[in-house]
Amino acid sequence: MGSVGDGLEAGNACWSFGGQTAQQFDEHVSKSVPMYTEGHQIICDLSDFFLSEGSSCYELGCSTGELTTKLALHNKSKDTARFVGIDLEPAMIELARQKGADLELGQAEFLLDDVLQTDISNADIVVAYYTVQFIRPSERQRLISKIYNALNWGGAFLLFEKVRANDARFQDITTSLYNEYKIAQGYTPEEIFSKSRSLKGVLEPFSTQGNLDLLARAGFQDVLTIFKYLSFEGFLAIK
Repeated sequence: MGSVGDGLEAGNACWSFGGQTAQQFDEHVSKSVPMYTEGHQIICDLSDFFLSEGSSCYELGCSTGELTTKLALHNKSKDTARFVGIDLEPAMIELARQKGADLELGQAEFLLDDVLQTDISNADIVVAYYTVQFIRPSERQRLISKIYNALNWGGAFLLFEKVRANDARFQDITTSLYNEYKIAQGYTPEEIFSKSRSLKGVLEPFSTQGNLDLLARAGFQDVLTIFKYLSFEGFLAIK
C-alpha cells in the first residue's frame, strides 16, 4: 500500500471507492480532477434547458451525492422534478443520503445499486460524471445504449470522462502536463506514482473518438463537447 494523498492509501492495481475512501473523496477528487466543481456548475446550468416540472434526472455513479444534491438545489423551484443518484458503494450512498437529509431535499433520493443493473426510465437528463471510465470496457456500449433508451426524446446525456490522446506524442504531453497540475495541487511525485499504480486495470479511458463512437452506436446523433481541459472532456449528447 502507498499514500495517494489526502489521507488515502491504495495498492498496486487495486484502487477502490469503498471503505474509508468515501470520507476523503470530495477533497481528493476536487484536487485530482481539473475544474471538478466548475464541471458541476456547467451541468447545473445546462439542466435549465432540459428539466421542467415532473422531470426525472439520474446521476450514475453519484459517489457522495455532491452533484445530485447541487442539481436538486439548482432546480428546487421545480418541486415535482425528481433527482436520483445511484452508486454501488454503501459508504458513498450513506454520505449522499445524509447530505440530502441535511438540506431537506425531498426531491433527491440515493439508491445503492449497480448502474448496469438498475432501472432508469422516463429521464430528461442522465449524468455520468467521470463514471463510465471505471466500467469494464466490454460493458460500456450496453450502458450507453441503456441510457439512450431511458431518455425521453430531446433528453440529455452528460458524459464527462478522462480521455486518451489520439497518438503517443499527444498522450505524453497531456500526461506530463497533468502530472505538473497535480504537483501544483500539493501532491508529491511518490503520491502521484502510487495513484497511477493503483488505477492500473481499474481506470481505462477511451479516446475522444472512442467515446463519440459509443454514443453514435447507441443512437445519439447530436453531440457537442462542452468542456475540455487536457485529458478531461465533457460531452452533451441529445436524443
